[in-house]
Amino acid sequence: MTSKVLELKKSLRLKRKARIRDKVSGVDSRPRISIFRSNKYLYAQAIDDVRQITLAAVDGRKLKLGNNKDQAKQIAAVFAQELKSKGINEAVFDRNGYLFHGVVRVFADSLREQGIAL
Repeated sequence: MTSKVLELKKSLRLKRKARIRDKVSGVDSRPRISIFRSNKYLYAQAIDDVRQITLAAVDGRKLKLGNNKDQAKQIAAVFAQELKSKGINEAVFDRNGYLFHGVVRVFADSLREQGIAL
């Protein structure tokens, strides 16, 4: 793809991200789960927007996992375990401007399967 197409795609994602962030906010009892999807890895963090702190985070680079969807399932399992250890059973999902499809959807569904209410 040309650089102009990539710039357009990124700018559209950032517009979606801004619209989502206006509507989604997390508190200590129900934090916002924000994800970032790179070409190779997936990152997730639970954020308390009131105190502006990160409650829990997981990094796909440290786990050395397989392809994207398998990686998303395993990251979600590790992340859910970390959330439960901190007493968090429900959260608000912030897809960060990404479409709810593919890796993002697998991650969210896996969190739900692990018992985290989104």
